[in-house]
Amino acid sequence: MGLEIKRNSLIIGENTGRIYGIVKYPQKVDYGWLSKITNIPGTVVSITFVPIDNGEFISGLSKSVIQHRSAAETAKDPLSQQRAERAAIDGEKIMLQIDQHGETVGTIIITIMPMAKDERTFQKICRKTESVIAASKCKTRVMANLQEQSFKSVSPYHTIDESIEEVLKRIIPMSSYVGGFPFSSSGYNDGTGYYFGRDNGGGLVILDPWKRGNDRTNTNFTIMGVAGVGKSTVVKHIALAEYMKGTKIIFIDPEREMRELCESLNGDWINAGGGSSGRINPLQIRPTPVDDDDKYYQDDGNGMGDMAIYIKNLDIFFSLYIPSLTDKQKAILKGIVIELYNNFGINWDTDINTLSSDDFPTFTELYQLIQQKAKEKEKTIKNNEVNEYTDLALLLQDIALGSDAFLWNGKSTIKTNTRCICLDTHDLQNTSDNIKRTQYFNLLTWCWQQMSENRNEPVLLICDEAYLMIDPNVPQSLVFLRNVEKRARKYEAGVAIISHSVVDFLDPKIKMYGQALLDIPCFKILMGCDGKNLIETKELYDLTDAEEELLARKKRGNALVMIGSKRLHVNFEIPEYKFKFMGKAGGR
Repeated sequence: MGLEIKRNSLIIGENTGRIYGIVKYPQKVDYGWLSKITNIPGTVVSITFVPIDNGEFISGLSKSVIQHRSAAETAKDPLSQQRAERAAIDGEKIMLQIDQHGETVGTIIITIMPMAKDERTFQKICRKTESVIAASKCKTRVMANLQEQSFKSVSPYHTIDESIEEVLKRIIPMSSYVGGFPFSSSGYNDGTGYYFGRDNGGGLVILDPWKRGNDRTNTNFTIMGVAGVGKSTVVKHIALAEYMKGTKIIFIDPEREMRELCESLNGDWINAGGGSSGRINPLQIRPTPVDDDDKYYQDDGNGMGDMAIYIKNLDIFFSLYIPSLTDKQKAILKGIVIELYNNFGINWDTDINTLSSDDFPTFTELYQLIQQKAKEKEKTIKNNEVNEYTDLALLLQDIALGSDAFLWNGKSTIKTNTRCICLDTHDLQNTSDNIKRTQYFNLLTWCWQQMSENRNEPVLLICDEAYLMIDPNVPQSLVFLRNVEKRARKYEAGVAIISHSVVDFLDPKIKMYGQALLDIPCFKILMGCDGKNLIETKELYDLTDAEEELLARKKRGNALVMIGSKRLHVNFEIPEYKFKFMGKAGGR
């Protein structure tokens, strides 16, 4: 009652199934070729391999080679001649393997049964099965009128039926068979790169993030996970490996977790949270790299000047620092900034690369110019009329003379000479969110200049606690970070976004930008999470139940790693020598 046999399918309880058999194999197979066939979701695969007598097989193979050689000599058309020669050469290779290298040969039979409860899913799995087998350069056929016998051969409690043997039995070297098993091809190897971790089968994962091809289009990382699952250690592990390969590493470090690592590598540790040696003057225009194919920054074929492009960044800077600025105040402030630059001999056509940090104005000069404008306005102001310049002077007093002056008011003093730079913002911990966001953005614009300066030098920017960039009222800061991610690949650069939760990036106000930050990277390292964060992560990355369970367990040092479209369960077993460089910051 539970089994109904049809010509091309069968019904097993509530499931519909169909059994395929592989009737032709490629002349050359890749290591682990069977893993693609045996890991198709929603299928059951049966593989039967029976060794055969080598002596008898070589005798028959020898005759076959002679026949093919003869056919190649007598063939009249070039295609038949080439096929016969190819068959003869392949036959001789197998004979050499068997005779001199002791290769064992045998017969192989592979049957595959897709199954599903509803017709739509069933047809989808069938199409997937056919396409995967075709992509493996094998040829398949539906076992028409042999579904019953095929079902028995798939079942572990039956022996192979003779009628199935007649249709599907093929001769194959044992090395191709054994080398095709999933556990023979465990791990992941780019052929270049460095040790990344181990997969759940114990196989090595060798990764080269700078390798391009197929679905690997950039060197950006997304690293997510709750506190205590090992994010910091994994980041340091990757940073050390990249540093050893010659990559320039830049950390933005709000938690002071990278200082010991940076000092171990004799790098530049810079206190960017208020230290006098780590000031980046926001009014210093930074040269913007312009691509020939970048439509956004093109202007009548000549390209916009550096000043015009940088004014857009200043718009974002002031919006983050003073969220209450009105559109009118922003327009007035922009006009004053342009006038200030002109007073310093900087205009739309000035080549910024010829200027030093001493050639740019500071907030003191900006404040003085606003005050001057306010006094001039006072002379012509009418009754009850608002003096916008006075209001602006009040809003900017803090950055020019008050408590925020230590961060941004003054010439740029930041200097770097090494391949490891740590921009430490730990001293901003007790400041307001808008100060943190503004400084984070200011640092990011400086980092982008470093990344795009030399197209031949690989640079990896590691943004820890990236949620600090998020301001639902000023989404332009996220847009800038997204654009950096998009354009980094053109400059041999990469960005690593590290945060506790994907939920931060999926706020309805900024979702279209925040989600792009999580989607663009080709390398995604998802570590333990729970609650709403886990629900959002499952939905965003379309996780399977097994992948969801892996994240829910929150096992330290374990992660779901996505490399392009491939997904691996990676256990980060880090060599002991690396811990000596990492220090103790980040917790136990």
